[in-house]
Amino acid sequence: MKGYTSSALLLGPVLLSQLALAQQAPNGVVQWGIQKRPVPNAPHRLLRRAGSTYPVILQNAQARGGYFATCEMGTPGQKVTLQLDTGSSDVWVPESSASVCHQDAGCDLGSFDPSKSQTYTVVGEGEFDISYVDGSSSKGDYFTDVFKIGGATVTNLTMGLGAKTDIAYGLVGVGYAINEAIVGNSHSLNSQYPNLPVSMVDDGLINTIAYSLWLNDLDSSQGQILFGGIDTKKYKGDLTRIRIYPSSNGYYFSFIVALTSLQAISPSGNDTLTSEEFPIPVVLDSGTTLSYLPQDLAEQIWHEVGADYSSRLELAVIPCSKKTSNGYFSFGFAGPDGPRISVRMDELVLDLTSGSPPKYTSGPNKGQDVCEFGIQNSTSAPYLLGDTFLRSAYVVYDLVNNEIALAETDFNSTESNIVAFASMSATIPSATQAPNQAEVTNRPAATSPAFSASTGFNDGSGNGGEDENASSGMPSALGVAQMSVMGIAMVFTMIGSGVFVLL
Repeated sequence: MKGYTSSALLLGPVLLSQLALAQQAPNGVVQWGIQKRPVPNAPHRLLRRAGSTYPVILQNAQARGGYFATCEMGTPGQKVTLQLDTGSSDVWVPESSASVCHQDAGCDLGSFDPSKSQTYTVVGEGEFDISYVDGSSSKGDYFTDVFKIGGATVTNLTMGLGAKTDIAYGLVGVGYAINEAIVGNSHSLNSQYPNLPVSMVDDGLINTIAYSLWLNDLDSSQGQILFGGIDTKKYKGDLTRIRIYPSSNGYYFSFIVALTSLQAISPSGNDTLTSEEFPIPVVLDSGTTLSYLPQDLAEQIWHEVGADYSSRLELAVIPCSKKTSNGYFSFGFAGPDGPRISVRMDELVLDLTSGSPPKYTSGPNKGQDVCEFGIQNSTSAPYLLGDTFLRSAYVVYDLVNNEIALAETDFNSTESNIVAFASMSATIPSATQAPNQAEVTNRPAATSPAFSASTGFNDGSGNGGEDENASSGMPSALGVAQMSVMGIAMVFTMIGSGVFVLL
């Protein structure tokens, strides 16, 4: 999750365009392809991140976590590859003269040279300033220029230019406009500007501020974000609408939904996992590689699968062989009648390093390859469901009606049937509202599960807690400072001092 740190804000309504909608693109949808791909020179971060439609192909950067897509900015266009982030709201790019672009591999995913664009205009000198909780940052000017994405052209998009940055690639933030860095820095809603989804409506490219996300499975190289519509061939079963929850001051600036149940299911049995935190506020965030749940719930999950917390690496690890386990987890949202998403173990067991996998050197897992587990622990809300969850879900984000729609993904689907949102404020196409969402506030008793599913997940290794073998059994070369970590997410938790409540 990308986001800035700020003090409390009085947040106002999301920017909504009231412009007439021109039919400038086929079917009213912008499709943007995203792909998994390595991120050169990425700083080592440990977590503590029928009108027009436009589809965009996404690249899956499995090696470091994240989904990227190529676009153009400026006149003539300069190609850059940017990370998609539903947890932030600014589009920004490193300036070609930034020092980070002249170190090691440089800005291999692209940078922007404003002197080469005929349409570049500075609109906020020195006002772009985004800082992340891991200490990284990007600072410079806000500017406007032409931005091309998925075959669509936004003529005058406001973006940030990272003149002083230690991040070697840019981002495409597609969250609520109220979440822009300048709003937090200025403490003023008047600083808010039309970000990418809003500008696409303003330019008549899509009918409403909404998009759908299909990341596909871990081994797939590509996924898709579809602005202004949904693709009914990319999911299975019913598409169900659920509430997005506001912060405690009543305003929306993050995609928080209610996680109300979690089951572990394997050939040996089923377990209902519980937590003192249910109902759990979770953010659906493509900018975070892993998922982060409350400590008590994470420990139950680790016990089920045989993962162990490594104090050396400060994360839960698991034998790589568990990727072929037949067990899975069923996530339930918005009460007993809400949507359920199944997440298999092959989406949760991730490579830990960029080279040959390290091995356990002692303990019950001695000799086995070490992998990173896709569900980690966190000590405070909001909790995060990142790419390790999102790959298993088809997700529609409706920023006008403040709703999310969920369905189980159809992995590696080769068919397509795109349906556009009919108009501004239209509800999500082909989706039904989850009933009885008022029951979200019912708190189940937090009890210890029987772990009857554990045998089906495991071969007897691991104990699902703090295991000295998970630390002392690691090769010494795996010290955090020495290792090249893959897939350890870049969480840049924002949200100022907003408090999220479901009660």
